[in-house]
Amino acid sequence: MTSESAKEVAPRALNGSGAAAAILYCKGIAMGLGDSVPGVSGGTIAVITRIYDELIFSIRSVDEQALGLVLKGQIAAAWKHINGNFLLTLALGILSGLLVSANTVLYLLENRFEALMGFFVGLVMASTVLLFGQFNVARPANVGALLLGCLVTTSVGVLEPAVSELSLVYLFFCGLIAISAMILPGLSGAFILLLLGAYEHMLEALTGLQWSVIAVFISGCIVGIIAFSRLLALALRRFHDLSYGFITGLLLGSLSVLWPWQRPISYYTDSDGIEQVLQTARVWPLNYTEQTGLEPQFALVIACMIFGLL
Repeated sequence: MTSESAKEVAPRALNGSGAAAAILYCKGIAMGLGDSVPGVSGGTIAVITRIYDELIFSIRSVDEQALGLVLKGQIAAAWKHINGNFLLTLALGILSGLLVSANTVLYLLENRFEALMGFFVGLVMASTVLLFGQFNVARPANVGALLLGCLVTTSVGVLEPAVSELSLVYLFFCGLIAISAMILPGLSGAFILLLLGAYEHMLEALTGLQWSVIAVFISGCIVGIIAFSRLLALALRRFHDLSYGFITGLLLGSLSVLWPWQRPISYYTDSDGIEQVLQTARVWPLNYTEQTGLEPQFALVIACMIFGLL
């Protein structure tokens, strides 16, 4: 599938229909909700809702030809070239999902961590099953790609999160890196932000409408997504099965990060002088109360996991 074929698909996807645009907007909301949570990928939601290939190739079409059309004053032609209606509708949905989830996710992470992680374990498990239909599991090369993906995510998961001075330049870099993960099924952009030490800062910027911070972060996202989409489009076109094998492995590896029962092992003090958890270790549910003083809420976690699967 080329960028040209993506442009041919796009008009059929919306087809001038308000209902189709509303459905696409809701898919964007789902992607935004997924991207706001460590361990869950908006790219996975795009695969499930069958817009992933169109998304990648539409982003890829933001190129020199589109710029040339803009410079010539042919705005309508440039908009059609980049599948603008599709991208704008989806982007508005993603932004809405991020704004809706920011307060909710902060509250649940603080007060219902175990249940929230159980829910996302269920989501990831279901997503993995769906992704297995995207490649031939019987081929040894694809199995190797899957195992490599598991190894990458597991290795990333044991890295120590950074505590950095969050300058605007650093936040631009965070946006550039995180967006690459956000459009890749199985690798969570929110988790990458956690590793970079910018996750809670960006959630607070969204809830507090800190427009300068948001604008710098979005600028990094734009640069990152335009660059990374070219590499991803090439991989999907030439090595489709290997790409999806690797992506599925990334998703499976993320399950270790989402383990519901964790205990803090290191802390840092934020700019407001409040002590925050820096790093955690996984704990068996039977030992959870002894090591943390908290109830494991095993039945609730399992119920949330099943709900996530459904």
